[in-house]
Amino acid sequence: MALNIAAVGALCLCVIVSLFAITSAGDPSKFFDWKVTYGDISPLGVRQQGILINGQFPGPDINTITNENLIINVFNGLDEPFLLSWSGVQQRRNSYQDGVFGTTCPIPPGKNFTYKIQVKDQIGSFFYFPSLAFHRAAGAFGGIRVLSQPLIPVPFPKPADDYTVLIGDWYKTNHKDLRNQLDSGKILSFPDGILINGRGPNGTSFNVVKGKTYRLRISNVGLQNSLNFRIQNHKLTLVEVEGKHTIQTTYTSLDLHVGQSYSVLVTADQPDKDYYIVVSSRFTSQVLTTTGILHYSNSKSPVSGPPPAGPTTDINFSLEQARSIRINLTASGPRPNPQGTYHYGLINVTRTIILSNSQGIVNGKQRYAINGVSYVAPDTPLKLADHFKIEGVYRNGSIQDKPTSGPIHLDTSVTQSDFKAFLEIVFQNYENTIQSYHLDGYSFYVVGMDGGQWTPDSRKHYNLHDAIARCTIQVYPKSWTAVYFAPDNVGMWNLRSEFWARQYLGQQFYLRVYATSSVSKYEYPIPKNVLLCGKATGRSLGNVTTA
Repeated sequence: MALNIAAVGALCLCVIVSLFAITSAGDPSKFFDWKVTYGDISPLGVRQQGILINGQFPGPDINTITNENLIINVFNGLDEPFLLSWSGVQQRRNSYQDGVFGTTCPIPPGKNFTYKIQVKDQIGSFFYFPSLAFHRAAGAFGGIRVLSQPLIPVPFPKPADDYTVLIGDWYKTNHKDLRNQLDSGKILSFPDGILINGRGPNGTSFNVVKGKTYRLRISNVGLQNSLNFRIQNHKLTLVEVEGKHTIQTTYTSLDLHVGQSYSVLVTADQPDKDYYIVVSSRFTSQVLTTTGILHYSNSKSPVSGPPPAGPTTDINFSLEQARSIRINLTASGPRPNPQGTYHYGLINVTRTIILSNSQGIVNGKQRYAINGVSYVAPDTPLKLADHFKIEGVYRNGSIQDKPTSGPIHLDTSVTQSDFKAFLEIVFQNYENTIQSYHLDGYSFYVVGMDGGQWTPDSRKHYNLHDAIARCTIQVYPKSWTAVYFAPDNVGMWNLRSEFWARQYLGQQFYLRVYATSSVSKYEYPIPKNVLLCGKATGRSLGNVTTA
């Protein structure tokens, strides 16, 4: 059937106007029209099919200010359903906009959906990415920078410029072929290379002027590898991690694990020439390395010699570095909600959840699991099943609070938390590979990490004063990581492995945060433009029926 572009444009305009009409008075809005299509790319010198946004790979940056409403109309020009998610940008009281299949129906081919997102209390660096069908291996990711309101100072002088740096491992293989490998029960192979802003070795450069200081917002948007970032002869001063200002510590290199975002300040204090920017894989027997260029404005000398070497495979370097990252308690600006929980060390924990990752063969195919449960997505998003009271989609308590013995089994794993409880989650890793976990809708305090097995005595060594708050955390091999957070954000929230093959094959579950009192008080109503699918198809939204 031919697509009527004029009709689609009129529909998009109506949806955007409707969304704008419900925006709170005094909260400004920014509007984006994005068309998602396939396109030819050659990041590693081999022509392949990528996923572009408005013809761009990576996609366009989102530049916004706290409290702004982002109205993002996404048209799906692919041949299969599509969703975008917003890593680290917490959807307060609004998990319908989260962009994962547990909360949101996919955008069908040839159709559009308009996201309405408000960035609140998040001054910092994030990224967006496609959450379905292994699309992340083909592109459609981009940077998000949230600036403070003009009257809220940040704890460092304004830099001369502000650069987005998206790093990640990459495959030359088409994402559909990679997905077919996983669907057939195979383990994902080792990546072919590493990209910086969608380009291979020396394909990306950043211009600087001697004597000036620059902000680099670095995000690991890859699929499975922790990466080390460094710049030849230059220091990196860490100032922000996933929306939280840090104590300003200087490093020669930084480890970024999959899904994590850091901001660093770099001063151009070296002789005028070009310098290597180096990104290399960590904790891998085969080390992948790529380079970019830091170009001084008066440089007449190209990069030369070998790029500076990175850390060894020893875990202690990375562990000690992670422990050194602390929140800046004197910085202006918002802290993790609810207000007051920056005194997190004085709050009584009401529930401890211990999560352990595992892998195994189920029905002859490779699967990954948390606490013995490998997540299987139903045909109906869990959030819609809640709203319409559709039975049989999932069961609360289908994943236990502690690891269980026995083989992996398949289920739609969901656990429920009381509203405004205070949780301790311990990620226990018994495997020999590093893990990386993300929780949508929240920042959590990283209170401890160490080798071996966690016990209640491990709490004696927690940081209960100035632990960093973030949304993505690594767990080292044969080690544990503990976090604290208050589930004050009503909704259905995805807790997942950021190793995308593991996520795809079941290493994830949903945290249902439920308030027994008036839902409207704690959660926004279901969007009028909501897409419905599965058992929710054709359901009525009050006076509006969607098909």
